Amino acid sequence: MSEQDEAFRDRIATVNEKGRRIWIFPKKPSGSFYNKRKLISYLLLALLFGGPHLRIGSEPFLLLDIIHRKFVIFGQVFWPQDMYLFAILVIVGVVFIIFFTIIFGRLFCGWVCPQTIFMEMLFRRIEYLIDGDWTEQKRLEKSPWTKEKIFKRTLKHVIFWWISFFISNTFLAYIIGSDSLWHIQTDPFGKHLGGLIAIVIFTYVFYGVFAFLREQVCTTICPYGRLQGVLLDQNTMVVAYDEVRGEERAKIHKGEERKITGKGDCIDCGQCINVCPTGIDIRNGTQLECINCTACIDACDFMMDAVGHEKGLIRFVSENGIKNRTPFQWTRRVKSYSFLLGGLFIALTILLVSRKSFETNVLRQKGSTFQVDENGLVSNIFEIKLLNKTHDTYHIHFNSEDPDAKITAVGKAVVLKSESKTKTIIVVKMPNSALENGTKKFNIHIFGNGREIEVIQTKFIGPML
Repeated sequence: MSEQDEAFRDRIATVNEKGRRIWIFPKKPSGSFYNKRKLISYLLLALLFGGPHLRIGSEPFLLLDIIHRKFVIFGQVFWPQDMYLFAILVIVGVVFIIFFTIIFGRLFCGWVCPQTIFMEMLFRRIEYLIDGDWTEQKRLEKSPWTKEKIFKRTLKHVIFWWISFFISNTFLAYIIGSDSLWHIQTDPFGKHLGGLIAIVIFTYVFYGVFAFLREQVCTTICPYGRLQGVLLDQNTMVVAYDEVRGEERAKIHKGEERKITGKGDCIDCGQCINVCPTGIDIRNGTQLECINCTACIDACDFMMDAVGHEKGLIRFVSENGIKNRTPFQWTRRVKSYSFLLGGLFIALTILLVSRKSFETNVLRQKGSTFQVDENGLVSNIFEIKLLNKTHDTYHIHFNSEDPDAKITAVGKAVVLKSESKTKTIIVVKMPNSALENGTKKFNIHIFGNGREIEVIQTKFIGPML
């Protein structure tokens, strides 16, 4: 390409030379890929909106309750004590994103990302219904403020606001739970003022994103697009234009034999540009704005079919696939990430399977030391903290297999409720003769409803002989 042809790399497609935004009016897409995207998108939307209300057992499908430090993933409850699992899960997620991007580029953005699904499959489709297709939208944008324009703009933005309100309620349900959200929605305003303010803030954030920011989130805000520069290589499968087959571009004429005249299959119709939601020309090569939505593939295939050319001028293909006509290669880089990701999955699975349903922490009570009574028995005071991750309530008692150790709980009977924590004080007594150099390790057996649920070792101290 000449220096003039490379000018598109100096700025993103939605900003002009003066730094002002170029508003995008993409043509309504259609085709086989678009139909598949709609199916996947509506399934994901149903899962997203239904997620806070789905239950696995007595727990929600997904809950990220930061306030109460309770996290539920696929019905399994996780507490702050399980943060090591969350850290490993984050590492697995990062490695998976790298692995997926190396193979498929930015496919996640165009097919699964909530931003794209909401924008293209919900807000944009409503816009098509109200404002019409891209040419009608351009006409409406340039027209004066007539009754028609005022009506359409008002109707569109009112609907956008209410959809944003619904989305904000859904996202808030993932944070505080659907039951808590229902109380905010049904109780008087003053009783849950903080929750109401949160919903309003969320609503205007979503409304601003989908009514005004739009593709700017993908092209300038989201960091994932920048990752492509270091993650993509010549073997990455992306939405790409086959310049070997397509060049030289030229308009088509009736009865023309393009191979004889030296013209490529690209008829320079511009349909791939018209349907692009980020406003790029895919024929310029892989660009950070491209979200691999495949709208340009559908548009190009339609035109190729219309003029009698083979489909696939724009398709999922790697750079080597275009130049050398080679299929996807499992390179050493891909294999390395495959083994790494597999190892992390195995480690995470083992940790999840071996995860305890109870957490016990035994500490010597602050400020206390051993005491010796008139019968020569040495006593230690321990504070035991118990965490129950299950849905059952347990009546707790303590015991030890050491015949010298006598354990007595202080205060009321210990009841450990479901998904809760408690603490209690126990007094352990031993004869001084049972100690070696003033110490002895022993096990405390914790029983819940008559069943042993935890064994923990601690140290007993006494006077030196």
